[in-house]
Amino acid sequence: MDPVVLFFLLGVIARLLKSDLRLPEAMYEGLSIYLLLAIGLKGGVELAKHPIGPLLPQVGGVLLLGMALPLLAYPVLRHVGRFGRPDAASIAAHYGSVSMVTFAVALAFLVDRGIPHEEYMPLFVVVLEVPGLMIGILIAKLGAGGGLRWGALAHEVFLGRSILLLGGGLAIGWISGPEALAPQAKLFFDLFKAVLALFMLEMGLVAASRIRDLRRAGLFLLAFGTIVPCVFAVIGITTGALIGLSPGGAMLLGTLAASASYIAAPAAMRIAVPEANPSLSLAASLGVTFPFNVVVGIPLYHRLTGMLHAAVP
Repeated sequence: MDPVVLFFLLGVIARLLKSDLRLPEAMYEGLSIYLLLAIGLKGGVELAKHPIGPLLPQVGGVLLLGMALPLLAYPVLRHVGRFGRPDAASIAAHYGSVSMVTFAVALAFLVDRGIPHEEYMPLFVVVLEVPGLMIGILIAKLGAGGGLRWGALAHEVFLGRSILLLGGGLAIGWISGPEALAPQAKLFFDLFKAVLALFMLEMGLVAASRIRDLRRAGLFLLAFGTIVPCVFAVIGITTGALIGLSPGGAMLLGTLAASASYIAAPAAMRIAVPEANPSLSLAASLGVTFPFNVVVGIPLYHRLTGMLHAAVP
């Protein structure tokens, strides 16, 4: 098993056994900043090697994917799970958006196995982050009274830490190019897996702390948080093949589609849909889907890619 996954499981076990293990808050913040910048810089460096024009059709396909996912999740939550409109829309927005940490683990999975992929994939992380949030907000507000502070929402979504650091890293890497960033390569690229392992230790502690919320939410969220990611992964992998991504790139896009946000989405929903219960969304996205993807999902999506990518003409 990948050491990164084992670090995550160590955190889960430590929290379940009520250990006093925890990372200092400042260290957690520093690790998350590093990972977001490193992913963005690596993607930007590779983006500098490609003309932008040919990538635009792929960006369009990824945007359509980002808009479709919450629209597929909402009816299941509303009619099968019987959640109210605000909660169903909020959870759908979480699953329409993406988890950058899940992407980082999938990226490390491919690199460890020498599987080639489009190095500009971090661009699609940025593209996928926003549409799911916007669709979820529109669903929640459809037919509901009251206004929405669009300015505050836009500030939270576009200038939140995740988008700002990832997008900023992409821009820096793209503008600077590989030669200018060579002196920083050892810090941002060579140490990436070690820093990710430490971060996953903390994520294991956090994910285990959500089990109590999951017990209150019932079995539906447990089923939703494991079945829907698999369905979304199939959609994402198929989309990747249709827009011309390699098997490695399609697997990464499938993993992004299968992931659920627990950083940007809670912040945006807090502003846009304050009546939604955040514990439901976080219990599903962080308590169920994140551990499932890290331990089971990513290897499963790799196998699915082998079958689906070859089947797409």
